[in-house]
Formats: sequence, structure tokens, C-alpha cells
Amino acid sequence: MAKYQIDETDQKILSALVKNARTPFLEIARDCGVSGAAIHQRFKKMESLGIITGSRLLVKPSTLGLDVCAFVEVNLSPVNKYPEVIEALRKIPEVVECHFVTGRHTLLLKMYCFNHDHLLDILINTIQNIPSVQDTETLVSLDQAIERQVWVKDHPEEKGYHRKEKRGPKKRG
Repeated sequence: MAKYQIDETDQKILSALVKNARTPFLEIARDCGVSGAAIHQRFKKMESLGIITGSRLLVKPSTLGLDVCAFVEVNLSPVNKYPEVIEALRKIPEVVECHFVTGRHTLLLKMYCFNHDHLLDILINTIQNIPSVQDTETLVSLDQAIERQVWVKDHPEEKGYHRKEKRGPKKRG
């Protein structure tokens, strides 16, 4: 399939929806100078191509009493047990993000807990009991200074940074 090129109208649609996913298509259409049907078609096209992966309601964790945000670095041994560990982590509601990362650690988790005792309990009695979890290192967030979605307008690609096409590893010899 050919790569879909996002044009200025698509950028306006994405920008409006990133700011507020509930923005009516007709309002976006007025801003873009096109019909509501055109916005709907473009939205559906971007959705079918995986550019738009959904919309969601965001809840501020502290309003639910989840006052501790922690990042947990996890080391696995053996690393090839990654799929089993991920399945076990999916069952822990406190884990809201999990990334397979480069560096000293295998996984980086983002968690929300009610308090430090709750965090300690999840670490010791749940995460560290998952087979193949060798060890963990925990960082507690004191403040979230920035929270946002990826940018759509004024993307660095427009300022001279260009994405390189993904290529396979170079062959030697």
C-alpha cells in the first residue's frame, strides 16, 4: 500500500481532534472550508490507515485517590519470556503503560497507586513474583510538569527535520 500523505486539511482535522476529541465535524469543516461529509471521509480514511487509533476519555488519577505515580524499571531473565511477563502485567490494573526499552533495563512500567504502601505491596507481592522478573528499580514521580499528545501542526519535519525511511539492517560482505 502506498504511504498516505497527510495534507494541510488532515493536519487541521488532527490538530482540532487532539485538542478536543469531541469537536464536531461540522465545526472542523467550517475551519477547513470544506463540507462535514469531507471531514467525515478524511477521518474514516485516517482511521482505516491507523493514523487515528481511537479517542478516549482521560481521567485525572488523583481524583480517584491514586496519588502516587511511579515508573518501574524491570529486568527479565531470561528475556525471551517477555510475552509471558507482558501477559502477567496486563492483569495488574495499577500498570497503565509498559514499554520494552533499550538500556540497562528490559521494561519500563508506569503505575498509579493510592499511596506508598499500595505501591510497595504491588511491587513485592505481585510484580516481583512474576516468573522471569529478575529485579525492579522504582522511581516515584513528584510532579508531572508536562502532559500532552503528539503535535500535529508545526511538526519538526516541516522545519527541516525529515523522517528517514525505515530500512532493514545493512548486510555485511
